[in-house]
Amino acid sequence: MSGYWIAVASADHVRRGRAEGFMQVCHGKAAPLRRVQPGHGVAYYSPTRAFGGKDPLQAFTAIGTARDGEPYQFDMGGGFRPFRRDVDWADAQESPIRPLLDALDFTTGNKNWGYQFRFGLLAVSGRDFKMIAEAMQARSLLE
Repeated sequence: MSGYWIAVASADHVRRGRAEGFMQVCHGKAAPLRRVQPGHGVAYYSPTRAFGGKDPLQAFTAIGTARDGEPYQFDMGGGFRPFRRDVDWADAQESPIRPLLDALDFTTGNKNWGYQFRFGLLAVSGRDFKMIAEAMQARSLLE
């Protein structure tokens, strides 16, 4: 893998994407998904359990590798046609971010670490991606 990303979505939305083999970011916009290329590593961070909810989670909830192909539109009904990218999700455990805050390059020494997640997609180092994969026990990504 040569590119590594953290996408942001509520855990309920991430679980649907995991079950159906896709990722979706920034309310279905295509441009951010075009930055993610086949073979890139993708981890999801979920600040909350449910979309629009106040129940905090603050955990990594999915991790995998972007599949070959381009982003595509999907009709979810009601006129909503978000862009998606297919992902091979690894067998992994959800993992809280707090134990990693002092170790990840993008959060170390940053008391406002959550601010950068507001963009919905964040490029991270290979080192950070590996640490997240280890915390999530995603063995297939560590081989």
